[in-house]
Amino acid sequence: MTAAKILLVRHGESTANVAATAAEAAGEEVIDVGARDADVPLSELGERQAAALRPRLAAELGADRRGALVWSSPYRRAVSTARLALDGDAFVVDERLRDRELGILDALTRHGVDTRLPQEAARRRWLGTFYYRPPAERRGRMSRSGCARSPGSSRPPTVVPCWSSRTTPS
Repeated sequence: MTAAKILLVRHGESTANVAATAAEAAGEEVIDVGARDADVPLSELGERQAAALRPRLAAELGADRRGALVWSSPYRRAVSTARLALDGDAFVVDERLRDRELGILDALTRHGVDTRLPQEAARRRWLGTFYYRPPAERRGRMSRSGCARSPGSSRPPTVVPCWSSRTTPS
């Protein structure tokens, strides 16, 4: 079976998006998120954005959703987006659809990285955002990338979005 159409949908605005914007605007070094990245909820605006997507997804998927498959990241904000956008219709939560691992940069603003980790800031600028992989977290856990391995494989998957939560009907 080949896909006739693939839609990629990023999650609605999260409370971490709001906190990051505020921290960047205030020139702060640290983003006050208050939750583990996977547990960050949608903001009120994010909930409205997800609900506003409902008519478009219904039109794209068709009334009977015949042949349509929908996947979501396990992150709370992505699952909430899928639930609201699909209005209770079924979808699959796939552990392989994860955000990128930020390692030692987690919860730092750009200013915070520039100030606290200037060598990493320079390396990230030189490599570019999508090629840069930060060092492991302070606790010593190694972070390969945001991609989980394919079931039964020792190699990372070839095509799995690793930087945002996605809903992918086909």
